[in-house]
Amino acid sequence: MYAERVLSGMRPTGRLHLGHYHGVLRNWVKLQEEYPCLFFVADWHALTTNYDSPQVIEDTVWDMLVDWLAAGVDPAQATLFIQSRVPEHAELHLLLSMMTPLGWLERVPTYKDQQEKLANKDLSTYGFLGYPLLQSADILIYRADKVPVGEDQVPHVEITREVARRFNHLYGREPGFEEKAREAARKLGTKRSRLYFELRTRFQQEGDEAALEQAHAVLEETQNLSMTDRERLYGFLEGSSKMLLVEPDALLTESARMPGLDGQKMSKSYGNTIYLREDPDTVAKKIRTMQTDPARVRRTDPGDPAKCPVWQFHVVYSDDATCEWVQQGCRSAGIGCIECKQPVIDAVVAEQEQMRERAQPYVEDPTLVRNIIADGCERARKLAQETMRDVREAMGLSYS
Repeated sequence: MYAERVLSGMRPTGRLHLGHYHGVLRNWVKLQEEYPCLFFVADWHALTTNYDSPQVIEDTVWDMLVDWLAAGVDPAQATLFIQSRVPEHAELHLLLSMMTPLGWLERVPTYKDQQEKLANKDLSTYGFLGYPLLQSADILIYRADKVPVGEDQVPHVEITREVARRFNHLYGREPGFEEKAREAARKLGTKRSRLYFELRTRFQQEGDEAALEQAHAVLEETQNLSMTDRERLYGFLEGSSKMLLVEPDALLTESARMPGLDGQKMSKSYGNTIYLREDPDTVAKKIRTMQTDPARVRRTDPGDPAKCPVWQFHVVYSDDATCEWVQQGCRSAGIGCIECKQPVIDAVVAEQEQMRERAQPYVEDPTLVRNIIADGCERARKLAQETMRDVREAMGLSYS
């Protein structure tokens, strides 16, 4: 079994805003302290919908990386890299496309959803149809076993699991596999070997997941196995053969739903954003001019926080005492809308002040970011090359 590893990426399609921070980046900061993480700029993915305006991507990449660092993503804890700087992604994508059924790609829910949402663009392209498979390649090439996603992205992880399973089934067979697996089992020692086979039988015949977990534990605590023997035993245990690509799990993430200034989801396309590292005066002006409950025409009119976009900001930023103050004050007309907005302004400005401080060294010296990415790309590429060696050999492309 391969080590725990988290992979996630983000498209460079414009300046990052608070929706990106509360929806993704805050979670990355937490994950980097719990797991080895790889975070990448998905510039090839951006081309699937922005193929006719690549300048947007080029202009955004470095600013986006500074935003990541400003949010607290730490290159000492996580590997940061740019997708197109690791060409093995494209090679694995090509090889996986040889064995992935067309129907698998057409049934991904976001395929038709995006075509409808971006009806003004011609998305009847080979690249757009294949982008879920490129996502699979991004994950599988690092043998990442955890992918942080929201509920709407779970189908992308599911297709990745199916692709890995199909690849392992087609190419993970080696001559004399069962004999080699049984020989490897003998290296567990008599007692552990007998337990391994008992647990394997229970899992394969009865579907006993607890037996599978117990067998994994037996293999993990056995120190004298080579990586090859370990892979064989995992494959033999689960009814496949050699496990070349790891089936990842969706790591469902908790994220605050960050509203926009108009109460809709925060999005550049809606023009309702507060950008990361935005000037404090601009932030204050944007929040002060937010619409409130339409029922509060006059200062003395009572309101309903549930009908006010500002309340959604309080849910994200304010403590219980402040939220109670808002609820009582709004419903009784005890506070005005300007008063209600001030704690939100203070909280957002304070949050962004830390981001601006973290970003300042990188703004003053852009070579610092370039060096971080150069190092990250080198580390990522070494991992990718290890996977591709195994993939080429399994597919008969390792000529000697």
